[in-house]
Amino acid sequence: MSPKPTKKLGEILVEENLVLPEQLETALEKQKESGKRLGQVLVDMGLIAYETLAAVLSRQSGVPHVWLRKGLIDPKITALLPREKAEAYKVIPMFRVRGTLTLAMADSADILVMDDIENLTGLKVQPVQCRQEDVENAIRQHYGEGVSMDDFLESFRESDVRVVETPYEDLRMVEEMAEGARIINLVNLLLTNAIKDGASDIHIEPDLEVSRVRYRVDGALREVMTPRAGLHPAIVSRVKVMGRMDIAERRTPLDGRIHVLAEGREVDVRVSSMPTVLGEKIVMRLLDKTNLVLDINEIGLRDKALLEMKKLLKRPNGLILVTGPTGSGKTTTLYASLSFISTVETNIVTIEDPVEYQLPLISQVQVNEEQGLTFARILRSVLRQDPDIIMVGEIRDRETAEVAIQAALTGHLVLATLHTNDSAGAIARLVEMGVESYLLTSALSGIVAQRLMRLVCNSCKTSHFPPRELLQRIGWKGGNTSFVIGQGCDLCYDSGLRGRAGIFETLIMDDALRERTVRNPTSAAIREHCVGAGMRTLQDEAFRLVEEGKTSLDAAMRVVFVEDVVEEPAAAKRG
Repeated sequence: MSPKPTKKLGEILVEENLVLPEQLETALEKQKESGKRLGQVLVDMGLIAYETLAAVLSRQSGVPHVWLRKGLIDPKITALLPREKAEAYKVIPMFRVRGTLTLAMADSADILVMDDIENLTGLKVQPVQCRQEDVENAIRQHYGEGVSMDDFLESFRESDVRVVETPYEDLRMVEEMAEGARIINLVNLLLTNAIKDGASDIHIEPDLEVSRVRYRVDGALREVMTPRAGLHPAIVSRVKVMGRMDIAERRTPLDGRIHVLAEGREVDVRVSSMPTVLGEKIVMRLLDKTNLVLDINEIGLRDKALLEMKKLLKRPNGLILVTGPTGSGKTTTLYASLSFISTVETNIVTIEDPVEYQLPLISQVQVNEEQGLTFARILRSVLRQDPDIIMVGEIRDRETAEVAIQAALTGHLVLATLHTNDSAGAIARLVEMGVESYLLTSALSGIVAQRLMRLVCNSCKTSHFPPRELLQRIGWKGGNTSFVIGQGCDLCYDSGLRGRAGIFETLIMDDALRERTVRNPTSAAIREHCVGAGMRTLQDEAFRLVEEGKTSLDAAMRVVFVEDVVEEPAAAKRG
């Protein structure tokens, strides 16, 4: 049996802002007059819904709440308790598992009632909280005259299985909570703070006891809030209402869009919901146009790489690939490239999934695979729209790759992204897709591979001396052995890192590389040739930032190495 609650019902309701102190005082006065239980008085006054009361009582007593329905009560078990007792105590036996009797109670905290029933039946009582009205209806039904066994489902049999009732979630109650000022203000606060912090994503996910809210800032997730689990359905519903999504549909993934004005900036928010075993998870992608860098000189390309990229973009035709994992800044590079070559004399069309930012003088088309609008199909149609420059959001299959290459060979400049680890891997990936190497080498002008490198926080930057053996193992060729690392402070949320910078690896196709690709289109062979010809790799660029004191060796190795990650020194760990 559950221990006595440490807090009274009224105290809990006031603490959770479910009733006001003055409303509680009025209810207590009415309770003295009527003799009813406080919870029932509050429900009768219309101050709280029964569903809310049931949830609070369940938490207060540690007893699960159950909605009585046909089939949950074993008719043979009700005979264990006389009708007079059931009516007096507002209880009804549900079923028995070996020596334990599950008892539906209108007041699951009444230990004296449980003690009496245990003495009467000789069984251990396992209480469950139920609505008083439902208990009274069940008593009339099961203790009434002429009740037929055929009216009930097959009786429960004794076994070692313990029946656990999943809490019922009332959609109407969730909608009311979602429209309440408290939830509206909470969701608005989450959005405003995320925009202030420069977050790219907001994650709202259910956990066993809390709803976990995390922001992705500079590519890393950090926890910012943990509202109680009972608020999660209302938070999710509020976000879905804002995104014009179906709040009643909880079993399939949904997508929505929100347009907000915060901190004097207009921000588009892409919303995605996903059902999980604990409830729906929401992820919101924040698209803040004020953070979008459209100047190709400012995205991080340096010296020779910037010069080579501008030359590629000024070509009248050919295929330019931008590669890297998700979140490496490929879309920013493509948008900056289009802004560099966009004029009123050129017809530029983009094919994206989804369209993240709307750009002037550019026709942007949204992929919709459910309606048959795939990258390949749209690309074929775009070729009949007299384009000069085409951007393909992603090459995912052989068909899209072949159409893009055909477009590049017939006089169009085509920019596209591909998910590969480096520039040399892009050629091998396309060949693996089934693209003929002679067609690829004829169309391909160049490849840019990129990553976003986290920078050391300037407010807590300090010196760090890694072991010499580690520097030898990673092939460090720099002269210095003193490196920077962040100790952690309030500005960087104790991470030691704040802000990001792009690093790039540019591969330019020439006759020698075309010949090598046709003969041996493997990543290793292509990479060996390019490095021998003087190409600066992603590792070279990452270590350049380390030498310049902009990032730590640990941060660099996490981006360009899979193994041998440096452990942060104890001095750099705070909190």
